[in-house]
Amino acid sequence: MRALFRQLAQRSADLMASAGVFSVAVGSIVLWLATGPMYGYSDTWQLVVNTSTSVITFLMVFLIQNTQGRDTRAIQLKLDELLRSIKGARNALVRLEDLSDDDLDKLRAEFAKLAASSKDSRRTNLDPPSA
Repeated sequence: MRALFRQLAQRSADLMASAGVFSVAVGSIVLWLATGPMYGYSDTWQLVVNTSTSVITFLMVFLIQNTQGRDTRAIQLKLDELLRSIKGARNALVRLEDLSDDDLDKLRAEFAKLAASSKDSRRTNLDPPSA
């Protein structure tokens, strides 16, 4: 079931991202707008587009979540492999996404300090010597 959903979600996401489907969506809205005078811009006329877009948006959220989650997991695995394979890299950073928010905040602060000290040393090395 899970594999079937993944395949369906991926194919649907690929299809929905196509120029043809976008053109159909734009055409549908133009057609809906064109029928406005025929239906007197009634509440039912408005309800048709509101309901349709709500249902489509609701379903698209699940497709997007599935494909983005899958892409994120794949990217994390690739990054983990790069960290693992680089000599001198901190292997403790592998699976970083599983750390608590507090631990991530501590690492972010550590990297911010490293970046600031790196920026200071670059500035010092690039400044012309004083006369």
